[in-house]
Amino acid sequence: MGAVVGASGARAQTVADGGRAGPADPTEIIRLWPDGAPGGQGVTVTPVVPERSTDPAFHDRYAQYTTVPILTVFRPERPNGSAMLLIPGGGYRWAVLDKEGYDVARVFAASGTTCFVLRYRLPADGWAAGPDVPLQDAQRAIRLIRSRAADYAVDPHKIAVLGASAGGHLAGLASARTDATYEPVDAADSAALRPDLTVLMYPVATMADPYVHAGSRTHLLGDTPSAERIAAYSLEQMEWRNAAPVFLLHAMDDASVPVENSLQLLTTLKAAAVPTEAHLFQEGGHGFGVRLIQGKPAQVWPDLVRAWAARLDFPL
Repeated sequence: MGAVVGASGARAQTVADGGRAGPADPTEIIRLWPDGAPGGQGVTVTPVVPERSTDPAFHDRYAQYTTVPILTVFRPERPNGSAMLLIPGGGYRWAVLDKEGYDVARVFAASGTTCFVLRYRLPADGWAAGPDVPLQDAQRAIRLIRSRAADYAVDPHKIAVLGASAGGHLAGLASARTDATYEPVDAADSAALRPDLTVLMYPVATMADPYVHAGSRTHLLGDTPSAERIAAYSLEQMEWRNAAPVFLLHAMDDASVPVENSLQLLTTLKAAAVPTEAHLFQEGGHGFGVRLIQGKPAQVWPDLVRAWAARLDFPL
């Protein structure tokens, strides 16, 4: 079992790996907020991390009711100078840890990228910032990584973000929005808050019918959000000019988050002159990560991302 270490030196327990086969969980953990996450006066939830896998060969855990958001660090053997913040999905109901977090981090750490998996707070748990609560954690994470770049042999101008499903929505918010969603807490908050490269896997992009992932919208915005609120949190309706380059990937047979989420966003990115590459796969469904896509054409997606980033002088 590892330990959480924050700027204040405070420590707290993290998740044990349960003795399953395969690589052990990293023990290097960064607590995002040294004196506690902001706006928690009305929060009464108790964090849980259930295990869904019945196969001893792999984990499939998710974090729900998170009150202490953290980064789990995957240090490569030979750092290539880049960092990646990984934001897994979970419909804003929870955040999966393994499938779109640890599993993907290991793939990119193997080629030299220092990876940080974000365990973020959820918008329906009573935090004062409501739908901006996950974005507070994402912005703070990017600033922490950038401010500590020298500690990880990372170029502070080569901080990527990879988000999957609802985590793709959160990564998109972090990429498009330029406003800080919290008051500064320490010197790290003087660092830039947007990423230098963005990868969106089968992202929940729109909050609008008919292509919205209804569960994500409900958990983010409530049961009856106004048209104005829906527009404000729909990535395809946001201002993307001057955002970092974006890579989109989606399966055409995704029955949970329709491919139109990526297609509509692609149109917006093109109009905003954001350098963008998009790959649509005939099959793959939703939530495939890296393990569930083996043996299908979409299994090459990490190599496609690396090749695209390399053309931008961004080693992944």
